Amino acid sequence: MAAETPGHLAVLETAKRFLSFFHRPARLLVAVSGGSDSKGLLLALHRAIEATGKADLSLAACTVDHALRPGSADEAEAIAAFCASLGIAHMVKRWDGHKPTAGIQAAARNKRYQLLASAADELGATCIVTGHTLDDQRETILMRSERGQGPGGAGMADATLYDKRFWVLRPFLGLRRADIRAFLSAEGVGWFDDPSNMNMRFERVRTRERLAETGDEVAAAWDAASRARSSARAAAWLKLHARVHENLVVSFAGAAVARCVDADCRRALLAMAAVVGGRTHPLAAETVTRLMAFLERDEPGRLTAGRVVFDRRATDLYLYREARDLPLLALRPGEAGIWDGRFTVRNVGNGMVQIGATNDGGLQQQRLIAAGLPPGVAKRASVSAPCVVSTDDNCVAKTDVEPRIGPYDTFLPGFDLIMAEMIAGLFGRQPYVRSPVHDLLTEMER
Repeated sequence: MAAETPGHLAVLETAKRFLSFFHRPARLLVAVSGGSDSKGLLLALHRAIEATGKADLSLAACTVDHALRPGSADEAEAIAAFCASLGIAHMVKRWDGHKPTAGIQAAARNKRYQLLASAADELGATCIVTGHTLDDQRETILMRSERGQGPGGAGMADATLYDKRFWVLRPFLGLRRADIRAFLSAEGVGWFDDPSNMNMRFERVRTRERLAETGDEVAAAWDAASRARSSARAAAWLKLHARVHENLVVSFAGAAVARCVDADCRRALLAMAAVVGGRTHPLAAETVTRLMAFLERDEPGRLTAGRVVFDRRATDLYLYREARDLPLLALRPGEAGIWDGRFTVRNVGNGMVQIGATNDGGLQQQRLIAAGLPPGVAKRASVSAPCVVSTDDNCVAKTDVEPRIGPYDTFLPGFDLIMAEMIAGLFGRQPYVRSPVHDLLTEMER
């Protein structure tokens, strides 16, 4: 075994500190690819549990075999053997089926989290832990900044809620890959190098090459604590000024919109627009510029952007889904699906059902009018309501319908939790699942 280095010690101390944040017994599912970052994470957590004697914490591991290159199955078997040598339960999840020819890295990421969540269910895990590093953070900041998202919203969170069920924790975001490799070398443990990490057709690889020449200035552009404070201010603005009607229309007092000049209230307004439009991503920068110009005129009128109608009246602003391109969704008994990005629908009956736009908005229109909305707004918004019908002659349609918070229900960064919970509450939703660790942002500020 090689002599310990400052990098080696930093890795082990980071693992110990991370474990100290857990406020209840937990089983951690570590995502292990066989690369240095994830393998170092697993070993460091194992050593830290041994050193601290935390009997209420245990580890499990999962390797996702994306089946995108020869030898990936053999690597997964080698990782299984490594986990067995440590006495850690291990599972391999393989991505079978069709692989897209375009956007393969994004598709692989989405599938990876689906499979990790499945493994977490099967292994009884409390949370999922990944080995993302400061190197990954710098790459992410630069990529997202260059897409026009801006440095203030560009970094990875150290905690992200996936699919409203599992918190994904990233304890090594403050460590460099070189330190993790020093730790593995000191422990006499090797790792795999994924050849795709050298493929220049991928954006992240090109970004990594550029960062090798630019130094550390990108790392200073991200401040998670500032983003969390922004989220809190946005939530406070929504609490004062936003109202949700029948989960179809969001209204804002016109005077509040006229004063919506700072970044926090704009974030809040755009987040609500994303929910109304059933979208997971924010509007493009040029669309935001056009929308803000419309709102700043402070005149009655309508503008459509991101599938949302922004209906400016004399006193209030109303947001509702535009009545076009509304999909059909068929569900068998026991199935659940997402309709129009806005509603999660579960078929709890005994026959097939179909969900589409309402073909008679009269009753829904009257409900919106009764809620105080102008008749014109109520009429336009009512035709975008979901309508459930049975497609089996002798069965009655029976479904559970819940509004979906598009920007956050799949990936909710911890620094946006306050705003996400305010939005969920306005739509009548229950709070999101609590993290198994103490607030890391609070800990970092101490």
